Amino acid sequence: MTDLIKATFAAKAAKNEAVFVSFVTAGFPTKDDTVEVLLALEEGGADVIELGVPFSDPQADGPAIQESNQVALEQGVGYTQCLDYIRQARSRGLKAPVLLMGYYNPTLAYGEDKAVQDAKAAGANGFIMVDLPPEEAADFRASCTKHGLSYVPLIAPSTSTQRIKHLASLADSFIYVVSKMGTTGATTSVSSSLPHLISKIRSIAPIPLAVGFGVSTREHFIEVGEHADGVVIGSKLVAKLKEAPANTAARVEAARAYCAQITGKNEGGIQRKQPLDIKQVMDQPDSVPIPKVDGVVSADRPPVPGLDTIVDGEGKVRPPRFGKFGGQYIPEALFDAHQELEKAYLDALKDPEFWKEFESYYEYIGRPSELYPADRMTKAAGGAQIWFKREDLNHTGSHKINNAVGQILLARRLGKTRIIAETGAGQHGVATATACAKFGMECVVYMGSEDVRRQSLNAFRMKMLGAKVVAVESGSKTLKDAINEANRDWVTNLHNTHYIVGSAIGPHPFPSIVRDFQSIIGKEVKQQLHERKGKLPDAVIACVGGGSNAIGIFHPFVQDKGVRLIGVEAGGDGIDTPRHSATLSKGTPGVLHGVRTYLLQDEFGQITETHSISAGLDYPGVGPEHSFLKDSGRAEYMVATDEEALRGFKLCTELEGIIPALETSHALWSAFHIAKTMKPDEDIVVSLSGRGDKDVEQIANAIAHGGWGERLGWNIA
Repeated sequence: MTDLIKATFAAKAAKNEAVFVSFVTAGFPTKDDTVEVLLALEEGGADVIELGVPFSDPQADGPAIQESNQVALEQGVGYTQCLDYIRQARSRGLKAPVLLMGYYNPTLAYGEDKAVQDAKAAGANGFIMVDLPPEEAADFRASCTKHGLSYVPLIAPSTSTQRIKHLASLADSFIYVVSKMGTTGATTSVSSSLPHLISKIRSIAPIPLAVGFGVSTREHFIEVGEHADGVVIGSKLVAKLKEAPANTAARVEAARAYCAQITGKNEGGIQRKQPLDIKQVMDQPDSVPIPKVDGVVSADRPPVPGLDTIVDGEGKVRPPRFGKFGGQYIPEALFDAHQELEKAYLDALKDPEFWKEFESYYEYIGRPSELYPADRMTKAAGGAQIWFKREDLNHTGSHKINNAVGQILLARRLGKTRIIAETGAGQHGVATATACAKFGMECVVYMGSEDVRRQSLNAFRMKMLGAKVVAVESGSKTLKDAINEANRDWVTNLHNTHYIVGSAIGPHPFPSIVRDFQSIIGKEVKQQLHERKGKLPDAVIACVGGGSNAIGIFHPFVQDKGVRLIGVEAGGDGIDTPRHSATLSKGTPGVLHGVRTYLLQDEFGQITETHSISAGLDYPGVGPEHSFLKDSGRAEYMVATDEEALRGFKLCTELEGIIPALETSHALWSAFHIAKTMKPDEDIVVSLSGRGDKDVEQIANAIAHGGWGERLGWNIA
């Protein structure tokens, strides 16, 4: 099956013509169009076809392909339907090689080896996985090799020379070259640096190159084809299908006509002015080396002392993990940025001056935060002594400022001048905007439009602090969608931008960076309780969305086996309903936003919509270290529903005179009931992760108009 791709490139090279690689999303505009469109693409002159596998969170794609994915998913189109489209098209006479292109999680949910085996049986020829770099693809690549299908690597303008050599060594048919930084989408001109990029790759490895991203016209096709073996057009084709009259015949004709116009099919084709001087693709090896988990670390990236590194058979260090969780499932364009960040982080870890500078801002942050005995709640519970770790008293009103200041200092070490962030409840956005104002850096915060609505006060605070707030209308309009847009911004502006991830989520090294800056919470608890009572706590408890405040208080106690670590997730309307955000309690392992972790997803690997009364917990994933702590049994995770969170809020407000964040209120309710089961001489510490000023208006409306006043016995509105 790989041979057909190689033969196609060789045949076009013999004619001195560029290979036309076309892309369409399966199931777009309707699920009944796809087979006919595939046949029309070939009839119009497409030499290779990429069939897009729909995914709920296509973060490397621009608006046109994002929309096409959503439309396809609404019609129930997934991986199985994609294979059926290929099977039908082959039975109707389709001869062109077909590559399945998309994101890793649907394939992972289907089963990697089964996905490859079934793809071969359906008539597919290979895969392009946007977020599955070779370092994470050992099993998948082995399956491709076993079944004779191609695994096509990607190279971006940011890819280093050393890495190009590595990627080229894996290519068994061609390499997909991303022509520009950013997301997919039609542009008005081709990047002026493209000839230099192609020349650079050719000087390292004479392997056929197909160039995509931003190509949309016949002029682009001719211009790019003078330098590259193949030219990829996707977003413009998707747009042509959308613009056509709403019937299959019209869409088929639109696809056929566009392809014919691009390729000069009716004019005998378009030859280059000068033949390309490259090695013939048929000379390339038939298979890629199969990685194993031992080998020699390459000279360009030595092992880092103290990190859990895994070496594969190509001599590359795989990203550190927490057991089977973690990793770097990222588009190629972000690979070197993560390496740059990792190096800065590791240098900072062993640099006393960095930590001295970080600690010099403790007074600004408000550290150390108080360890406060919640005596009235303790008395009401009638069990263990309840303590609050008062992160709500930090500057900006939550634990988020710890990480924001730390990462700003990392960004300055990297020479970045522009900061972007995502936010749900708004606390991380406010903390980041505050730190940017303090250090004089440009700040852009992405926030789901639903979260802007329910946390408008925090959105306004960010703008007052000088940040630009960008509302995200896609998807569920909440935190996960804000993360998608922040990633799209980062990949476009790597030269001057650092992305301050707000929770212990995302690809390595972000979970470790966030954990290390937030671990001050648990370190202070350990010291403060020892000073008060000469002992460790018997339990520490925190709310868990992405999990930054929880991992911050947990981490210093992980080796203290006598200390219970308890995380509380958002149960929403109840975990027996689809409206919750209880990822660890009800989710399954998968890959989202660059990391393997527990997710809320359907059986096809599509990310499901979540719900919580608290915007900060409204996320379908969780930090990979929490996934590891769950599976290892070191930590325990439970849920509190919206109603229970409101009861925890009411309890804390009335008994302690402290207005907590709704996120924190989940942990307060659970802590109160857990304390009842413990002895009076035992201690339970709650991470009071944020204050609730931001939630007062939302709660007041819920009491007055949402029926909560009667349910809670709290008729104050």
